Amino acid sequence: MNYIFVQARYNSSRLRGKVLKKINKKPLLLFLIDRLKKIKKSKIIVLTSTIKSDDKIVKLCIKNSIEFFRSSHLNVYQRYCDALNYYKPAFFVRICGDSPLQNVTIINKMINLYKKKKFNIISNVFPRSFPIGMSVEIINSQFFLKKKKFITNKNYKEHVTLYFYKKEKKNIFNFKSKKDYSKINLSINTKYDYEVIKKYIEKNENTINSFNSLIKYFKKKL
Repeated sequence: MNYIFVQARYNSSRLRGKVLKKINKKPLLLFLIDRLKKIKKSKIIVLTSTIKSDDKIVKLCIKNSIEFFRSSHLNVYQRYCDALNYYKPAFFVRICGDSPLQNVTIINKMINLYKKKKFNIISNVFPRSFPIGMSVEIINSQFFLKKKKFITNKNYKEHVTLYFYKKEKKNIFNFKSKKDYSKINLSINTKYDYEVIKKYIEKNENTINSFNSLIKYFKKKL
């Protein structure tokens, strides 16, 4: 079973409530999860916090029969540890909830590579060559849990994989694109991002699964 943890919160500093904004009449988070459901043999779990504002995310999950897990608000690393201790997966795929245009083919390739090679971490952002908003990290659960004792500062607690990129470089395999698309942004962080991506999806509903069509469209925005 492939455990996919979708990290989501309501109180985003730059665009509050962004994961619930509508795209093609669906909340962004639900739009993303429907895409992730195309990954075979996967269990998708929304990881959110216990603070009241995130009740809105939980309500959406309950309404749409989406599994969710709630834990620490500020210590997001601890939230993942709690989820790992609860579900006990051998590894997990980490996806951010503000990225509605995740590519299933890329995720599948990375999962297959992880299973064949048994790296501790496979990432496509070390260095980044895919667009922002197509970030995927696959992490060995026991390796992640063992490093908890080193997660002592605020940045490591909030930015879940930052410690590994700074201190565990030898344990990371980078899944690289043939061309550098790192300047393209497909993540929703601002109102502008939301309007651009919403417009693209509404006009290109039948081709949003095509990586090449996506790149061609957003390269024009640079």
